Amino acid sequence: MDSNRSFEDSLVLEGVIAAYRFVHAADIHLDSPLRSLALRDPELASLIGNATRKAFVRIVDLCLDEQVDALLLAGDLYDGEQTSMKTARFLAEQLRRLSDAGIQTFIIRGNHDALSRITKELVLPESVKVFGGRAEAVPVKRDAGAFPVVVHGLSFTHPQAPESLLSKYKPPVPDALNIGLMHTSLAGALGHDVYAPCSLADLQGTEFRYWALGHVHKRMVSEGPCTVVMPGIPQGRDINEAGAKSATLVTIYDDRTIHLEERFTSLAQFERISIDATGIEDWGKLAVAIGRTLEEVRRDIPSEHLVARLHFTGETPLAWRIRRDIDLLTTEAQDRASVIGGCWVEKLETSCQAPGAAAAGSSDPLMELRRLIQDDVVGSDAFRAELTAAADELRRKLPAECRGIFGSNEAAFQNSLALLAREGMEDVLARLHAVEKGEQL
Repeated sequence: MDSNRSFEDSLVLEGVIAAYRFVHAADIHLDSPLRSLALRDPELASLIGNATRKAFVRIVDLCLDEQVDALLLAGDLYDGEQTSMKTARFLAEQLRRLSDAGIQTFIIRGNHDALSRITKELVLPESVKVFGGRAEAVPVKRDAGAFPVVVHGLSFTHPQAPESLLSKYKPPVPDALNIGLMHTSLAGALGHDVYAPCSLADLQGTEFRYWALGHVHKRMVSEGPCTVVMPGIPQGRDINEAGAKSATLVTIYDDRTIHLEERFTSLAQFERISIDATGIEDWGKLAVAIGRTLEEVRRDIPSEHLVARLHFTGETPLAWRIRRDIDLLTTEAQDRASVIGGCWVEKLETSCQAPGAAAAGSSDPLMELRRLIQDDVVGSDAFRAELTAAADELRRKLPAECRGIFGSNEAAFQNSLALLAREGMEDVLARLHAVEKGEQL
């Protein structure tokens, strides 16, 4: 193939014509509450709070710019028990833009949509098909002579779906190109509860040509006789949804081959950034390293805004001061980010050590104190029980949208508490080190 020709140009020259095109997106989570207590900056909170809407507008714009035939939304348009109709009106306005352009929309409800009180009240344009709790196979209106296309879908009617829904779908229509919409956790994914589980092999064995999935927020693509795509969330909401986010533009040619394009949609991109402080002995040089690293990452990401969590590593004489004065270093980092533009620092973390700390013997009183705290206090059953009780009480007092801050299950909860205990120990030791050196706290 001539490297100067696009994929589409080459196919046209070979006599293959685009026959059906659509955009596949999922897990919009419109107006999702802020999920990180670290978003203290009002401007940053406003940016992230509105980003899900802007990402959806970009999905609609993509449909219009590419003049596709349809938009497929594979569940979780909303984020739960919404009471305001403002979100619903926004959605209806955007879908009306598609309707006015002659673009169909196919929607299934996911687990979060099943929780939403406004889901059943929303009146959408006639060009929008919202699948119900019983599986349907909807033929797409096509020009004479075009191969038939059928879109299959099934919505969640309850927030939980512990069993596979695959057997409830209608069988593929013979001679048609069958597209399935499903909200599923597949075989399970880290950080996601099990919903309508099924295997990739099960989907590939259905004789459908394309499965448009939703639920898991990380992109996954399996191409072949049956193409299966999980597009991922179009806009990350916290550091655990890091990376560029996107929707998928799908072109089906008249020979029924499929071409996929990942199109970025996220306004703000969360990223974990590691900075090696090894050998840095001057506070000013550390600040310069922060600015240089942020500039490099900001330059390389496709989103307009970078929201960074910085993690310092390595051996440096500044290790104790970085931990003790993490608030001052955060302010320095945020100031340098503001100069770069489109760049935000959400939080700083450190695992730096002082030179030789790992090999320090019992002659170092702080190293001995660390061992005592770690072995006799943090590692004790009594301490863990008291810490768990305190965290449980705090969690009960938090707003509902913030209660997952310690994790979504018991194992994640205990891991979070263990991390907090270690961080607290290191903070105390850092302050004691300053006292030992005669530094001003």
